[in-house]
Amino acid sequence: MALDPREIVAFLIAVSFAAGLNASGTVVVLGLMARLEVLALPGDLNMLASWWVIGGAGALFLVEVVADKVPLFDLVWNVLQTFVRVPVAGVLAYAATPSLDPMWQGAAVVLGAVLALAAHTLKTTLRTAVSASPEPASNIGLSVTEDLLALGLTWFAASYPWLAAGIVLVLIVTAVLLLRFLWRSARRILRT
Repeated sequence: MALDPREIVAFLIAVSFAAGLNASGTVVVLGLMARLEVLALPGDLNMLASWWVIGGAGALFLVEVVADKVPLFDLVWNVLQTFVRVPVAGVLAYAATPSLDPMWQGAAVVLGAVLALAAHTLKTTLRTAVSASPEPASNIGLSVTEDLLALGLTWFAASYPWLAAGIVLVLIVTAVLLLRFLWRSARRILRT
């Protein structure tokens, strides 16, 4: 299945957000979909179909699955992943849009990086709030949910790019409202 040019925008919105949650998992899903001919990846993203890329990203995904479950280390891990997730989303957007005018391709890169940064920031902020809890189950549950969301959103974007982009917008609005609530709650607690 190939995406038409209008669907590529929606596809990139969803994939960039997913990369902000888990870049290696996003690359694995895209690579496997291309390799299994479920999706004809746009632009130059077909490089992701290489078994070397899929294997390398898969190994990094497994490292992240473990690292993201260790309390306190997961916070350090997520801060360091800022320098991975955001650039990966930008590179994916760049590789998906080689036929665009350089100005529009640059805009796609910025959009991809900003969406990944938004997802990553929301993830890290929620993770920080949950890490304050003394029990590890909520932290592990949140980590598993984030991984499944990244993988599922990437897969979903291949078949339903506009719906996946809509889900991203709903997630961003919901997360902003949740973070606002948490911020206000924390301020009230600190005042007392």
